[in-house]
Amino acid sequence: MPSSSWPETVVTGVGVTSAIGQGQEAFLGALLNAESSFGVMQRPGRQKDSAFIGAEIAELRMPDAIDRKQLRRASLSAQVALATLGEAWQDAGLIDVDPIRIGLIVGGSNLQQRDMLLTREAYAEREKLLSPAYGVSFMDTDLCGFCSEQFGIRGLACTVGGASASGQLAVIQAIQAVQSEQVDVCIALGALTDLSHWEFQGLRNLGAMGSDRFAEQPELACRPFDRDRDGFIYGECCGVVVVESEASAQRRGAVPYARLAGWGVAMDANRQPDPSPEGEARAIRMALQRAGRAAIDIDYVNTHGTGAPLGDETELRAIQSCGLSHAYLNATKSIVGHGLSAAGAVEIVATLLQMKAGRLHPTKNLVDPIAPSLNWVRERSVASAIDTALTLSMGFGGINTALCLRSYS
Repeated sequence: MPSSSWPETVVTGVGVTSAIGQGQEAFLGALLNAESSFGVMQRPGRQKDSAFIGAEIAELRMPDAIDRKQLRRASLSAQVALATLGEAWQDAGLIDVDPIRIGLIVGGSNLQQRDMLLTREAYAEREKLLSPAYGVSFMDTDLCGFCSEQFGIRGLACTVGGASASGQLAVIQAIQAVQSEQVDVCIALGALTDLSHWEFQGLRNLGAMGSDRFAEQPELACRPFDRDRDGFIYGECCGVVVVESEASAQRRGAVPYARLAGWGVAMDANRQPDPSPEGEARAIRMALQRAGRAAIDIDYVNTHGTGAPLGDETELRAIQSCGLSHAYLNATKSIVGHGLSAAGAVEIVATLLQMKAGRLHPTKNLVDPIAPSLNWVRERSVASAIDTALTLSMGFGGINTALCLRSYS
């Protein structure tokens, strides 16, 4: 169904926290200069007779308005969510919006595995003394509680799990909440997925996570679409996108980043982690149809691009089959790492910031592309006016999503 059949939705605020920088300016600057920060991960609970490579947030700045007492009982995922939402809240100017007309969708599930592991280890011999707060904090909805309490959100709030498509799925759910007039503003938050050595080992044994090949050279390990890729490389991150009806934005005098022109969600009917080019292509075509756009209208595709051997090839087959070979392509994960539940939201933020800047970031470590004829942004950033962009996210369990963004004018 074309987007004209529904109320127009726009993005009026964004926030981002990642290992390459916190806040829009630092994040975009690092992206354009391809400044990654991969290394052997150091957080407690991340290693056990292992040396898993990833990118960890070095320092976190909290907004002044956040209650510091609450932070003492907040997990890493909750702290990063509050900091990132604070930036987006201020960016969108939500202070005067009726809190009953603001909603929150948290993208992600099983978000706090490392925190739970550390708690269980600390109380292994004294379970009876376990803090009552654990009875709440092990649930993903605790992030809804932290965020809604600190920012006074009184509209709808829930979590949505779509594996690595969770962040983008949260944005799509936020669009639907605004279009159905449940709220005027809906905040989509791709939450930081805080994993322990258990999850990393499982993902490594699955063949999804690298890197054996670059164990001694972490800066070279994350290389989506390169022939030497050997799996995704984890990266801590969180992205927030403020979705609003165009009518609400106009009433408030908010200046949108872009129009949320169309979206698609398609399932593969497959529990396994192997991707499907048909499912991915179907999501892309649904997004284009809803946006009322043809493939030739797409200037840029922000790929899912994880570095998984089969996943990258499958995604390129879908892109080519949809007639998008002409569009610029890059992979944000090559610099940021794979944020899992957060990835889709972070990549939407990356797309919006690139559109605003008129410049596309490089794809780091793309030395020998598996499809060299495509229109890659490789070693250096490229100046380009982007009117219409697609951003793609896929998740285990056969979940495929696509979102079409159009410049606001």
